[in-house]
Amino acid sequence: MPKEKIVSTNRRARHDYQILETVEAGMILRGTEVKSLRQGRADLKDSFARIEGEEVFLHNLHISPYEFGQVATQDPIRTRKLLLHKQEIRRLLGRTAQRGLTLIPLKLYFKKGLAKVELALAKGKRLYDKRQTLKRKEADREVARAMHRRG
Repeated sequence: MPKEKIVSTNRRARHDYQILETVEAGMILRGTEVKSLRQGRADLKDSFARIEGEEVFLHNLHISPYEFGQVATQDPIRTRKLLLHKQEIRRLLGRTAQRGLTLIPLKLYFKKGLAKVELALAKGKRLYDKRQTLKRKEADREVARAMHRRG
């Protein structure tokens, strides 16, 4: 039995941002959102986390309504509270305020039956940084091909 069941990943995050560190956080969900997540119906695109006071909130996470749920379902893009220790929140607050870093979700998953989100402390890449990354990846691929041809 797998330890984690990945619901959704943010593929653009590693392309658009330089990841400095990651933190695991729990999520507060309402109603049928858990059932919808278990079906894999979530989208992390354009989502971000923000520290407000002594709490962390996840904005723009889209969880599709559960198709077999009641008529009065939750708003799919509502702001959701994340669960972190106070020390972690204070450390992240200091890092984001001081250096202009941002919190973005990398993946959404279930761990021991609980919904978790992996947050990354990230710095936005410039266009030339993205080009350098692509050039480096292409060079690595060519080296791997050459090594494969040689035997």
